Amino acid sequence: MHDKTLAELTRSLEAGEFSSRELTQHLLGRIDRLDGELNSFITVTYDQALAAADAADAARAAGKAGALTGLPLALKDIFCTRDVKTTAGSKMLDNFIAPYDATVVEKLAIAGTVSLGKTNMDEFAMGSSNENSHYGPVKNPWDLTAVPGGSSGGSAAAVAAGLVPAAIGTDTGGSIRQPAAFCGITGLKPTYGRVSRYGMIAYASSLDQAGPMARSAEDCALLLNAMAGHDLRDSTCVQRGVPDYTEELGTALSGLKIGLPREYFGDGLGPQVEAAVREAIKVFESLGASVREVSLPHTHYAIPAYYVIAPAEASSNLSRFDGVRFGHRCDNPIDLIDLYKRSRAEGFGDEVKRRILIGTHTLSEGFFDAYYKKAQQVRRLIRQDFLDAFEEVDVLMGPASPTPAFDLGANKDPVSMYLQDIYTIAINLAGIPGMSVPAGFVGQRPVGLQILGSHFTEARLLNVAHQFQQATDWHRQRPAFAEENA
Repeated sequence: MHDKTLAELTRSLEAGEFSSRELTQHLLGRIDRLDGELNSFITVTYDQALAAADAADAARAAGKAGALTGLPLALKDIFCTRDVKTTAGSKMLDNFIAPYDATVVEKLAIAGTVSLGKTNMDEFAMGSSNENSHYGPVKNPWDLTAVPGGSSGGSAAAVAAGLVPAAIGTDTGGSIRQPAAFCGITGLKPTYGRVSRYGMIAYASSLDQAGPMARSAEDCALLLNAMAGHDLRDSTCVQRGVPDYTEELGTALSGLKIGLPREYFGDGLGPQVEAAVREAIKVFESLGASVREVSLPHTHYAIPAYYVIAPAEASSNLSRFDGVRFGHRCDNPIDLIDLYKRSRAEGFGDEVKRRILIGTHTLSEGFFDAYYKKAQQVRRLIRQDFLDAFEEVDVLMGPASPTPAFDLGANKDPVSMYLQDIYTIAINLAGIPGMSVPAGFVGQRPVGLQILGSHFTEARLLNVAHQFQQATDWHRQRPAFAEENA
């Protein structure tokens, strides 16, 4: 059961091969047996999961089952979930029980999914390796000495290891696509505003976006059908109709125009990663697509612009965690200032403190125009680069990361860690959709192919990815960890 995709599980449930309760019990048993080594979950919701599975079985028996009814998944622990601990991977929220559901959680529950729990993550989504969590690092099931990527590393590792068939992550600068690449699964970051951010604990409000992580593009399409749509509670959520993202999956790729940004194939890209990506692109050519080189000339400004804008927004968003209303509070404060200072010093980890300090500095008097305003101007140029490129081609392709998953503890320098996001950050600055699909290996560590589209072209991206997955079997490869513990 744990080796099936969501689409395959739906067919099995419809055929009566097993019930949702049996499937849920099987996966909960795998989590109990295997997650001690991976550390991919922070909270497992046994009772709620079994109750939801029973409700799904009842709905199916009554002829009221939908495409996702009875399918298990996991939620990154950044989505508020009613009556469940919601931590954002931080000591600051270790005692926070959410009083309401995020819109994404609510929509997936209405669709009949069964949440098995909340997955581990870099604290407040700040990191590229999932080593910044208050609950300890997550390990990559392909190689337990390697990181799974971040910040949605717990979600990616859980899917890759067969603990859940799908999970929901968030992407602020690559936090769905990079861990998907490192763990050999499929991950989609939708267009900014396509999926509601209500109830998703904010890191950088103009960049954060929720998206699906699963084994196949077809599974991601099924999940996006349920997740996408306008939400009156989120002023950044676009009022736009939601297509059926599964309708175009079977469309042939003949005539598709693919652009290869020359900036994504230069210095810093590992030669074995480049070789795997170029072999994947040859598959698209065999399917009838044409390939040409394009340029995104402001790419080299993406990391400095991002690491001004994102910390600035984080500084503002995280100011609410002050030890007064909710979250961690220090013991025996002397006065209000002592309460603020010690609660925040004790509650936040080093990387979060680093980004708060950077953001507060760039927003301060005398530096706002020099740093924050200038970064926003650069952001506009980066967005225009993509718009210009999509005048020439239908999609862009390149690596999701310059290297495969690196060893745990290997990138202790924050700047070297930030450079891991060189190919993913600009997409968030531009607000366009992007996804990573498995496209090969370097040794035993997966390589991800990144596919990018213009705003609101998720259906095309999913079609392109699905056709690639019909022609290859990279997405069907399983780590020895999952096979040996079947």
